[in-house]
Amino acid sequence: MSTPIPPVEATSTGKSTRYLDTTTAYDLWSEVYDTDGNILQVLDTIEMRSLLPRFLSQISSPQPWKLVDLGCGTGRNSLQLLDVPGATIIGLDTSPKMLDIARSRLNDRMAALQEASDRARDFELFLYDMLSNSPVPANALNADALISTLVLEHIPLLEFFQAISRILKPGALALITNMHSDMGAISQAGFVDPQTGEKVRPQSFAHHIDDVIAEAQRQGFEVVGEALERGVDEETSKTLGVRAKKWIGVTVWFGIYLRKQI
Repeated sequence: MSTPIPPVEATSTGKSTRYLDTTTAYDLWSEVYDTDGNILQVLDTIEMRSLLPRFLSQISSPQPWKLVDLGCGTGRNSLQLLDVPGATIIGLDTSPKMLDIARSRLNDRMAALQEASDRARDFELFLYDMLSNSPVPANALNADALISTLVLEHIPLLEFFQAISRILKPGALALITNMHSDMGAISQAGFVDPQTGEKVRPQSFAHHIDDVIAEAQRQGFEVVGEALERGVDEETSKTLGVRAKKWIGVTVWFGIYLRKQI
C-alpha cells in the first residue's frame, strides 16, 4: 500500500531533522543535489542508459515528438532527451532553483548540439506543482511521451496519474521510476543542509508497486512489459558509492513503462 512516511524529530545520530514542503526542500537541495552521493540518483542514471533507448523505440506517434520530463529537477534526464532529433523537450518542476540549474545545463548542451548538427531541437522549462491544483502548462499538453524519475515518492498516486493523463495524448508512452517501498519502509528522500548540518526531508510516500500499477490502470493506463525492480548487493554497492553499503539486501528502486489507452 501507499503509506505516508511520518516525520520524526531526530536522526539516529542525534542530529535534528527538518521536514519541509517539497518545493522548499528541493530549492534547498538544489545546491548539492548532483553531488551529495544519493544512491538512488546514481542507480537511476545507470538504469536509464538502457530504459531510455527502449522507451524511445516504443513511442507510437510519428516524429518530431513532444517529450515531457515531469519533475525534471536539475535536468539530469532532460539532457539525454536533447539527443532526440527534432524533439521538443518540456521540463516541469515545482522548484524554481532546480529549474534554474536545469536551464543553465540545457542551454550549454543545446549550444554544443547546434554546433555539431543543424537538426532542430528545442526545450522549454515551466514551474508546475501537481499538488496545487494549478493547470498543466499549455505547452506541455498533448505530449507524445513522458518520463518521470524519482518523483512519484512525493505525490499521492491519484494526483500523479491524473496529471500525466492530462499531459499525454491517447496512445502516448510514460516511463516512471521511483524509490521502492522496501526502501521507503526504512527511509525516504532527503539531504544534509550544508549550511546547518540538519537533515532535510520533503513529504514522502512509500508507494507499493502493486498500488502504483492499480492506480495507473484506474486512470486509463496499461503496463507495457514487466515492472523492473532493483536491489543492492555487494557488487552493485561498489558502483553506487559508500552510502550504498547499508542498503545491501534491500530492494531500493523500480521502473515501469505505461501506455495511455485510447
